[in-house]
Amino acid sequence: MISGIDIVREQLMIAGGRPLSIKQEDVTLTGHSIECRINAEDPRTFMPSPGTIKTFHAPGGHGVRVDSHVYSGYTVPPHYDSLIGKVITYADTREGALAKMRQALDELVVEGIRTNAALHRELVTDTSFMAGGVSIHYLESKLEHER
Repeated sequence: MISGIDIVREQLMIAGGRPLSIKQEDVTLTGHSIECRINAEDPRTFMPSPGTIKTFHAPGGHGVRVDSHVYSGYTVPPHYDSLIGKVITYADTREGALAKMRQALDELVVEGIRTNAALHRELVTDTSFMAGGVSIHYLESKLEHER
């Protein structure tokens, strides 16, 4: 989102034997992007939550992208990765990207199975997370303190 380059397209082109269509010096980064990976799992125990999605509504709007394969009536199988989609937001500033993500997560509807969307909603309003500079161990520590 911040480079304007479709990385998946580039990977597919390379896999098909074509050369990379850009040079490193052509890559410029602008703005900020946040990605929340929505999984079919309990938001606290992370146990998988397979089953049928009764209702699915993806958020939208300027600076909001959803990459997903699910739909209302889709059955999440128990045998694979629990990822059901990615919600990605983009804005000129980190604060703007976070504001769009808060709105996008509020618009997201997944009924019939448990997802970690509630945990993402909590994180994008967390003071320490919003300030930035948290490590990869932040979530583990945060959840441990809640127990």
